[in-house]
Amino acid sequence: MGSYQHNIDAKGRVIMPAKLREELGEVFYATKGTDESVAVFSKEGWEEFGQKICQLPSAQSKDLKRFFFSAAVELIPDKQGRVQLTPLLRAYAHLDKDVMIIGTGSRVEIWDLDRWDQYNNEISESQVLEVMSMYDI
Repeated sequence: MGSYQHNIDAKGRVIMPAKLREELGEVFYATKGTDESVAVFSKEGWEEFGQKICQLPSAQSKDLKRFFFSAAVELIPDKQGRVQLTPLLRAYAHLDKDVMIIGTGSRVEIWDLDRWDQYNNEISESQVLEVMSMYDI
């Protein structure tokens, strides 16, 4: 849970907030996410996500496998809590300097700060309430 604003340094490293590191564990995984963000999973979450994709029929799973697995990387935070994002992931998510790291329940997402602000401004409370009412939340 939560939102944390951070910066990417010149070496492509970003500090993963301590609260999120606690939830993700000592080793976690990053790949392309939806909406041009980076998705970060705990080891268990990554294994579950991968299993779900691999259980799909080949015709349906091949594009998902290529999209998610080809960009995936194992992340191990250094003593300062920084993780190294690959050039591929940084380019995909337009991550240059200012980023927003958000908890989404089952994973963490890393967004370019400007893109996150734009996305957040486009979501209306009525859209959220509509989805909630559809699923009786």
